[in-house]
Amino acid sequence: RRVQPFLVFTPLTAAIVTRAAPKPKSRMAATEGMTAVAGYATTMKVVSPGSGAAVKAGDTVTVHATGVVKETDKKFWSTKDPGQQPFTYQAGVGGVITGWDQGCLGMQVGEVRLLEIPAHEGYGANGFPAWGIPPGGTLFFTLECLKIE
Repeated sequence: RRVQPFLVFTPLTAAIVTRAAPKPKSRMAATEGMTAVAGYATTMKVVSPGSGAAVKAGDTVTVHATGVVKETDKKFWSTKDPGQQPFTYQAGVGGVITGWDQGCLGMQVGEVRLLEIPAHEGYGANGFPAWGIPPGGTLFFTLECLKIE
């Protein structure tokens, strides 16, 4: 663990004392309480609820999305990165990887949802090396539903 210095002040002195930095919350801990997406191996967890109508197959949906490779804990894409913009797609019709396509169904505007997508419902046995997704890589996607049409 990394050691972080901090100052301690007393009436007569100031001294530097060290303490271990807190461990960051692991992504694995964030996956506790995940539930299965019906009929799929992808699992999901509502991080923050939304409101209003729910995404159904055929809807055009706009989301913020961040993708992380489970095995390396490395982000490979985010619509929140500089120069990026929210992503719009047609839900539930196979236009994106299966785990995302099915895992977004039922989301409401304002909802933030975490998906854990196994390789066979993501980029498969070959992965997507250009994005740093290894062969057989499991993905975490955090989706924030911005608009449903």
